[in-house]
Amino acid sequence: MGVIVQKYGGSSLATTERIRNVARRIIETKKKGNQVVAIVSAMGDSTDDLIALAKEISDRPPKREMDMLLSTGEQVSISLLAMAIESMGEDVISLTGQQAGIRTDDMYSKARIVNIVSTRLEQEIKDKSIVIVAGFQGINANDDITTLGRGGSDTTAVAIAAAVKAKVCEIYTDVDGVYAGDPRIIKGVKKLDVISYDEMLELATLGAAVLHPRSVEVAKIHGVTIHVRSSFTDTTGTLVQEVGDMEKEIIVTGIAHDMDVVKMAIFGVPDEPGVAYLIFDELAKAHINVQMIVQSAEKKGVNDIAFTVPKSDKEEALEIITRFKEKVGANAVIMKDGLARLSIVGAGMITNPTAAARMFMVLSKAGINLEMISTSDIKVSVIIDAKRCVEAAEIVAKEFDLVEEN
Repeated sequence: MGVIVQKYGGSSLATTERIRNVARRIIETKKKGNQVVAIVSAMGDSTDDLIALAKEISDRPPKREMDMLLSTGEQVSISLLAMAIESMGEDVISLTGQQAGIRTDDMYSKARIVNIVSTRLEQEIKDKSIVIVAGFQGINANDDITTLGRGGSDTTAVAIAAAVKAKVCEIYTDVDGVYAGDPRIIKGVKKLDVISYDEMLELATLGAAVLHPRSVEVAKIHGVTIHVRSSFTDTTGTLVQEVGDMEKEIIVTGIAHDMDVVKMAIFGVPDEPGVAYLIFDELAKAHINVQMIVQSAEKKGVNDIAFTVPKSDKEEALEIITRFKEKVGANAVIMKDGLARLSIVGAGMITNPTAAARMFMVLSKAGINLEMISTSDIKVSVIIDAKRCVEAAEIVAKEFDLVEEN
């Protein structure tokens, strides 16, 4: 008998009937001789509803109180799911993040898991065989409830899988695996049978919404195999794990896009040591994820710095760089919305230098302008007009044979 960790997202729990379906799936897994720990998100759009409710009270609600509020969504899910399982004749218990021993740092709304004190969790697994744990939440050193950010239930699941040495971490969602691109916008895009940790981490970071990036980080560090599956079918999904060299013959594994990108630029920045550090250190302290950075060539003792941030962080980032402008005597600050980031990812690009050129060529032929470019060993990203992002994704997918033949 081994432990299997399963995670169910909000769409899998959106109605009471879907909750019963999840309960039946968990019981089936248990009857195959497994102990099951199920990590659950809040039902359907309930987190969005709670956020909207908070906004009716305050334009800028305190992050600590938002964590207190949003953590209730998962508590509804775990109790209802446990009730459904119990009604089907199985012994089960639900645990909040705190009760499961999930300890985090003090960054409200974006907390990171520090460790899992799994004593009670492991005992409940032995006693009950089925344990339901609230995803997305933990408790900090002040005994305050914290949340891990949107998609944090994935991270909860992988971290618990590592802590209890589970055989596998199954992530159930509304798609039946990881695709080479977003199947909602790229018709006929291929589903992947297996993908490496590094490739999945790049895709997740760059906008692929199937897995939370931090969950892939934790999986890679602890060697946890992730199986991404549909909660509505029994088909085999996609395995995220270490992949051998034979897979690298594929140049591009997948495409990711992010429609919520904002470009910021600071003009006339003094070309002096430590100036760039000042701005990006302040952004880092605010936990703002700077995605791409471009610095122009020095001219007359100054240069220009441009970078992108998520749209959700644009107001805070603008405040920070405006203060920076005054502090160092830069000339001007601008912010530009309406942009998207399109990226190609593949371990095969390490040994094949043509990928970037091919991507730029097909976009050029379509008349799509590139505002920024960023590269690494296994990815190429470009910033383009958001209105043309879907078109660009389809063009690039066809160029790299990521679409099923008709």
